[in-house]
Amino acid sequence: MAEAKKESAQGAAAQRSDPYRAYNFTLEIDGKIEGYFTRCSGLGVRVTPIRYREGGDGRTVHYLAGPVDYGEITLKYGLSDSKSLWDWLMSAASGLPARKNISLIMQGSDGVAERLRWNLFDSWPCEWRGAPLDAGGKEVAIETLILVCERVERA
Repeated sequence: MAEAKKESAQGAAAQRSDPYRAYNFTLEIDGKIEGYFTRCSGLGVRVTPIRYREGGDGRTVHYLAGPVDYGEITLKYGLSDSKSLWDWLMSAASGLPARKNISLIMQGSDGVAERLRWNLFDSWPCEWRGAPLDAGGKEVAIETLILVCERVERA
């Protein structure tokens, strides 16, 4: 009897799924990894509720689904030699943003295996902030890139 309980407890521990860690993520553009990021925020979806009252029942407020808004995604990354993100930003600055379908990929703790993927459709960069430069500092130079998109899907 005690052995059956022990095997049951071991089976339950093997099936347990730990939450994912919020690090090790990459940006994929046109099927190519374009960066490893230190921080990603703003990934979200909001469906705006529209309130209305029915003609016969003026006391009850009902809701309809209104416009969908996808948050601005802020990526922070270490400065590198790659110019692809800068060139993409400059296409938007010229008034003709290059809309791309991109993916934010969360890697496993090994930094290799893909755990989650969010696909962002018709994305383009709308803002860039350069890394603060300090001759006396020892920190990694971190740049910020903000993206907008028209649709998000969890793959």
